[in-house]
Amino acid sequence: MGKISYLQAIKDAMSEEMRRDDTVIFMGEDIGLYGGCFGVSRGMFDEFGPERVKDMPISETGFTYAAFGMAMFGMRPIVEIMFGDFVSLVVDPIVNGAAKYRFMTGGLVKAPMVLRTPFGSGTGAAAQHSQCLESLFLNTPGLKVVMPATAYDAKGLLKSAIRDDNPVCFFENKLLYRTNGEVPEEEYTIELGKADVKKEGSDITLIAWSRTLLFCVEAAEKLAEEGISCEVVDLRTLRPLDTKTIIDSVCKTGKALVVYEAPKLGGFGGEVVATINESKAFYHLDAPVERLGGMEIPVPYNPIIEKQIVPSVEDIVAKVKEMM
Repeated sequence: MGKISYLQAIKDAMSEEMRRDDTVIFMGEDIGLYGGCFGVSRGMFDEFGPERVKDMPISETGFTYAAFGMAMFGMRPIVEIMFGDFVSLVVDPIVNGAAKYRFMTGGLVKAPMVLRTPFGSGTGAAAQHSQCLESLFLNTPGLKVVMPATAYDAKGLLKSAIRDDNPVCFFENKLLYRTNGEVPEEEYTIELGKADVKKEGSDITLIAWSRTLLFCVEAAEKLAEEGISCEVVDLRTLRPLDTKTIIDSVCKTGKALVVYEAPKLGGFGGEVVATINESKAFYHLDAPVERLGGMEIPVPYNPIIEKQIVPSVEDIVAKVKEMM
């Protein structure tokens, strides 16, 4: 095991899969000579050339439709959308196209493509470059939605996403790119649809994904100093959802708090709460399941206010104490 950055893990996953399979190609804006807006693909153009690392014009709808067409005819395209906010431009090819064709053709036509995009606040990029829009895709059967929090998970899950015969939306929080974690040098993959218990505990279950998972781990460490034992569950994949891991954890602890960055109203946290309440875990609850989501406000440019709209470690600690 060696420590590498989340960013390097993403690049390594793509590069290894492109070396393994000639049908894997990479498409997006400024991903070639420039190396990507955040530097994720730096060096890939030199290795794979313009036929497999393809710089595309500023037309997200157009080149995502092109990737969908390639996927139907045997290719495995990876599409990078420069900022997660621009996924609104590819809802039609992904939701009305790629997600449905395998079902509509009785399995005769597949669309094995990955939509990768950096998302989230914290970089001072203001309201149109800082959103969490995963909910646009979570109500669409046929899609898989992945939101890893660590370098290890990012690499293993991306490799599985590239090999999957279904379209996968792969969301990468921008502030995770510079975080580091241990990643094996040997080949490995992580099955899509499997959550991971990042920390065992007995008093309350903290459920999160992407960047807020790291907040929950830190909050759990602080709460442990005060005698409160938190179990931290990382969903990793939101669709398909690993309901068993969630339910088993809540049955053990009797309390649950769901934490996420997207605005609270309409966020995926509500689905997790419903999953618990509609299961046997409901009968083990000592208190109502609660949510900590982002504030109901477009992401502000002001860095002080921007930081306040996302649940913090302090917010999680305070909420857990209130629930206890």
